[in-house]
Amino acid sequence: MEKDLPGFFYAGNHKGGLSVGKAISTGCQAADLLRSYETQVLLQLRKHLEYPMPLTVWENNSAADLCSLSSPPHMTITCANDSVTELRITGEKPAKVSDFNGFAIPNQTLSQSFSIDSFVTTLTRLSSLKVISLVSLGIWGPLPDKIHRLYSLEALDMSSNFLFGSIPSEMSRLVKLQTLTFDENFFNDTVPQWLDSLTNLTILSLKNNRLKGQVPSALSRITSLTEVVLSHNLLSGKLPDLSDLSNLQLLDLRENNLDSELPPLPKGLANIFLSNNSFSGSIPEQFGKLNQLQHLDLSDNYITGTPPALLFSLPNISYLNLSSNTLSGSLPEHLNCGDALSLVDLSDNRLTGQLPNCLDTAADSIIVNIGGNCFTVDVRNQHPSAYCKDKDKGKTRSTVKEIAILAGVIVGVVVIVVILLVVGLLFFFKRHHKQQTLIQHIAPKVKQDNTSSGISSEVLANARIISQAAKMGNQSTPPYRVFSVEELEEATKNFDESTFLGEGSIGKVYKGRLENGTFVAIRSLALLRKYSIRNLRLRLDLLSKLRHPHLVGVLGHCIDGDDSTIHRLFLVQEFVPNGNFRSHLSDISGEKVLKWSERLSVVIGVAKAVHFLHTRHVEKLKDDVYNFGFILLESLVGPIVSGKGESFLLNEMTSFSSEDGRKKMVDPIVLSSSSQESLSIVISITNKCISHEDRPSFEDVLWNLQYAAQVQATFDADDQKSDTASRQSFG
Repeated sequence: MEKDLPGFFYAGNHKGGLSVGKAISTGCQAADLLRSYETQVLLQLRKHLEYPMPLTVWENNSAADLCSLSSPPHMTITCANDSVTELRITGEKPAKVSDFNGFAIPNQTLSQSFSIDSFVTTLTRLSSLKVISLVSLGIWGPLPDKIHRLYSLEALDMSSNFLFGSIPSEMSRLVKLQTLTFDENFFNDTVPQWLDSLTNLTILSLKNNRLKGQVPSALSRITSLTEVVLSHNLLSGKLPDLSDLSNLQLLDLRENNLDSELPPLPKGLANIFLSNNSFSGSIPEQFGKLNQLQHLDLSDNYITGTPPALLFSLPNISYLNLSSNTLSGSLPEHLNCGDALSLVDLSDNRLTGQLPNCLDTAADSIIVNIGGNCFTVDVRNQHPSAYCKDKDKGKTRSTVKEIAILAGVIVGVVVIVVILLVVGLLFFFKRHHKQQTLIQHIAPKVKQDNTSSGISSEVLANARIISQAAKMGNQSTPPYRVFSVEELEEATKNFDESTFLGEGSIGKVYKGRLENGTFVAIRSLALLRKYSIRNLRLRLDLLSKLRHPHLVGVLGHCIDGDDSTIHRLFLVQEFVPNGNFRSHLSDISGEKVLKWSERLSVVIGVAKAVHFLHTRHVEKLKDDVYNFGFILLESLVGPIVSGKGESFLLNEMTSFSSEDGRKKMVDPIVLSSSSQESLSIVISITNKCISHEDRPSFEDVLWNLQYAAQVQATFDADDQKSDTASRQSFG
């Protein structure tokens, strides 16, 4: 039961809920009071939300004051005609976690006893609501259909929560809805086709979910749209023709798997972000007629041909990023650049010829990045002309190959595996559940560099401009930066032996503490070949953009050397304190030994990270599948058996098909904690991975592992129910 509010007493029950009697001393008119029924609804919502900090202000105000509160931080109530019309609450729950499987997570979501169905039922009793903003409150569960009862709703924002499943189709009845924002959740169905029922919709923002399938053609029929933000999802296929959306100003589809040619776009667009997809074909000439365009980012795709000259001279264009594609040909010598143009990135393409005068890198008014092309300019980061004439090589054998070369120098296959396993284990220790993990897509960070490139933070901020609604709850890792040798020496006490963590084939690793108190891992790398400073920085910049929750973040680098010689190269990474995967597969090291469901969580995390790298234009290499097969094998048999060597394991894999063979080879902890079906699925996919013929794709590997985890979770849940029933029967 709720506590009595100061200055009021509870009268009695009736159909409208508890009535609120007014204390004699208040002297206010009844018409000035928020209706007692809605007051009780608000208090009930506070209880459902488990008394979040922003609502503590309600404890010190009478019911009559709730509508007249002076908009305290993180909480706003607006009323009209004695009814609540706007409710905005921003909590302190984390905007996103590394993994979420549909159940409560202590200190991150609301508790296990929270019922989203009851919460939404209570919320819909505020029938006059026009605006709802419930952000970072730890709300979890599938959104109930009954949300459609809020028939007056014009704006709905439930960002940075833990909503999953599909966006309910009953929401198509909310015909007054103008803004719909579900950023930073875990929706994992398709973007609804019924969206065109929302004929008044102006802002649609669903970024950072797990939405899959195609961008629905229904979007092209919502002519009222001004902003569409679907970035950082799993969308694929063709982008529909959106040219009829005459009011559209922002289109943000970054970090998906869209693979069509670029379609015509509305003439009124000011901001277009399509980076990190698989768009192909040439840039339509129509793009050179988008006179309102301010920011265009088409980087990290497979776009070919020569960019339209008119793109550079658009009257409002300030940011133009066409890097990491397969653009070819030469730009016109007398190319004109618009007065507003401040940044152009053409790096890592196959452009040739002379650099137009307006893109002269010596000019102070414009920042230009042209590295990785074949321009006839006197700089060292250009390829010979023959490189760009061989168009058949394609992007996967140019830019990607160069990244792969550096990756081999900096991390190497073995080190990447160790990093992935360490991070997967870290996220496991943050979990208190046993089902499969959902992917969190993190936007690649734009480097705020203090080197000679001189890209200002203001330009970069403008380049990533998004709507105010889309910014809510946006959490990110620290930006990539360049460290000095002195900073790293101070962080490691001049690389004192006490900070030494270990040594691998590519160099030593030290634990460091930065000036702000952050612990980092600092790798002193042994270079296997010579690199120019400029070229190495370019490759490091590309590597820094790879961001994923199951990859250790690269925070920065330090190059110790001059223009001619690199003495040392340091890579600064996030520090992960929980050891590596192998140390948790046996009790020899004294670490906690992982059960089967826990091992599955780790290898799924690794598989997601590698799958992410593959879908981010790193080649679908069969060796990756093979190497991952041995990680799976070690999770099955443990490090003691796996230490007998590759040949031994390959010979013994045939024995896995029989029960006796499994008892002989499989780790006893795995046998005692796994279901036979889950174990069989993983053994089968492991066999396929280490086969010398017809190895599966990483997508198939990931799907099988997630299915095995689902089977195991069901088995564990049934087992727990059985144990509970047994204890009760003997209690």
